[in-house]
Amino acid sequence: MKQCWRPGTMIYPLPALLVSCGANPEEYNLFTAAWTGTICSDPPMCYVSIRKERFSHGIIERNMAFTLNLTTERLARATDWCGVRSGRDNNKFKEMGITPVKGIKVAAPYLEEAPMSIECQVRDIVRLGTHDMFIAEVMNVIADDTYLDPETGKFDMERAGLITYCHGQYYTLGKRLGHFGWTVKKK
Repeated sequence: MKQCWRPGTMIYPLPALLVSCGANPEEYNLFTAAWTGTICSDPPMCYVSIRKERFSHGIIERNMAFTLNLTTERLARATDWCGVRSGRDNNKFKEMGITPVKGIKVAAPYLEEAPMSIECQVRDIVRLGTHDMFIAEVMNVIADDTYLDPETGKFDMERAGLITYCHGQYYTLGKRLGHFGWTVKKK
């Protein structure tokens, strides 16, 4: 039997990301986001949805840039902590022992400890209800070579130990089931 629930945001799992912002060290901030994703491949584009009252909302709107930083089991505590503390009252980088590095292509830092960071330039802001959606073009991807397969050069998701968010809980990624198109691949 199936049940009908009230409308809600039940699309899970989601990435558990640390989003960094700020054009200079004095305004650098960091927050946790799960409402983010890919929206176009050419040009490469993504989005992050942010509540208007969040401290980082104004920083991103002013600089029109942010960086999405993938998180790992090692970053799980910081990922959670940065989602429940405000940058108005805390220096999240200092308190979590995370190293901001000046952005390469955008006015937002990336995280030295992140296995992969995606630098984004905001192209549009869609005003929704509780959140504004920042639609951005990907300007640069920074990959830590620790997590690159030495033979293929591809990013090794399992070695990175990436984490996800699912209905109030954090999880590690499970085992790989197959690759895109494996069901129709010629033998």
